[in-house]
Amino acid sequence: RGKNAFSDQAITQIDQALVSAIENPDLRILVITGAGNTFSAGADLGWMKSSVKWSPEQNRADALNLASMLSRIEESPKPIVARIEGACFGGATGIVAACDIAIASESSLFAFSEARLGIAPALISPYLLRKLGPRVCREYFLTGKRFSAPEAAAIGLVNRAVPEEELDAAVEKTVNHLLACGPQAQLAIKELIARVPELPRNEQAAYTASVIARLRAGEEGQEGMGAFFEKRPASWVTKWR
Repeated sequence: RGKNAFSDQAITQIDQALVSAIENPDLRILVITGAGNTFSAGADLGWMKSSVKWSPEQNRADALNLASMLSRIEESPKPIVARIEGACFGGATGIVAACDIAIASESSLFAFSEARLGIAPALISPYLLRKLGPRVCREYFLTGKRFSAPEAAAIGLVNRAVPEEELDAAVEKTVNHLLACGPQAQLAIKELIARVPELPRNEQAAYTASVIARLRAGEEGQEGMGAFFEKRPASWVTKWR
């Protein structure tokens, strides 16, 4: 519907598109953006009205669809970049937080607006807490206030806020940086970022040593180091455009 509103149907469609893209061997990097000049203005009004009448079990099942989609983004073996323009409210901020890199137009607006509707940003909270930390989340969750893209960059929700006319170029530059790196190395890096903070300190050395040993001995690592010493591009290096 208008302004890329969240609904059960939209969440299912996004999730299906993610599955297809992740399984496509010809795609290395995914970019999530909104149709038109709005990332997402939040929940669809019809969907919200319907949910008021649902039973707790129906609401739980519906909520788990969003949880599954967010998990698929964060756990994607391929890097995912968010391109944000216009409004990015409510559940859409969870998508941004789950992506690996987020770039926004300076004119974009953000809000964790759930509290103003008498509900909470429950499903997106794990991603936002990991990205922003409790102190920032307390202020922005509890107030539900809108904030600018530069402010979103300052608190860490997005990596960069750029002038509107530079948004596509900034996204393209980021994608090309990603395409210059080994896909298996990027998968290992995503696993390191997720796993290392949760490991006891006395287990970190063994785990990280096993990762680097595997990568060095692997086909991609051998190719990458060989390309470096031979002063040539590695076999995986390509450009978006």
